[in-house]
Amino acid sequence: MTDARFEEGGEQPLYLAAREAEDLAVISALTQDAVFTVGDMSWQKGQRRLAVLLNRFRWEDRDKAEREGRAFERVRALLVIGEAGRVRSQGVEPSDKEMVLSLLSLSFEPGADGAGRVLLTLAGDGAVAVEVEALEVTLKDVTKPYAAPSHKAPDHPED
Repeated sequence: MTDARFEEGGEQPLYLAAREAEDLAVISALTQDAVFTVGDMSWQKGQRRLAVLLNRFRWEDRDKAEREGRAFERVRALLVIGEAGRVRSQGVEPSDKEMVLSLLSLSFEPGADGAGRVLLTLAGDGAVAVEVEALEVTLKDVTKPYAAPSHKAPDHPED
């Protein structure tokens, strides 16, 4: 048995869950360079979750798009962090609902008894920290893919 590859996902929408830090690393890779507005974040205190509607770059399709000479794609995806107790942010103005944010990575900082903190690291020194009782993160594509408006893949030049 071998590990799954991006290419095996084909045109199917993603629906992934993370219950361990290693699982979250996969979701982090797939959401790198996702963009969203402050208004796309919803803290649902009574349901103990933070939901974020992302415009996710389809990293799993990048190589195939290059080979076929077609447009790179993005898709709207819902990122949900469950078992959330408290949400804090840095470099994010909650009242500016049109403020555009770019997600660089997701990580988990473990605490005691399975609790910890999910950290959304944003471009421009921003961050959102979500204290959780247990790691419970899902990512679900909720629209069909569309051509990336920039017509380019995100680029991260090495220093």
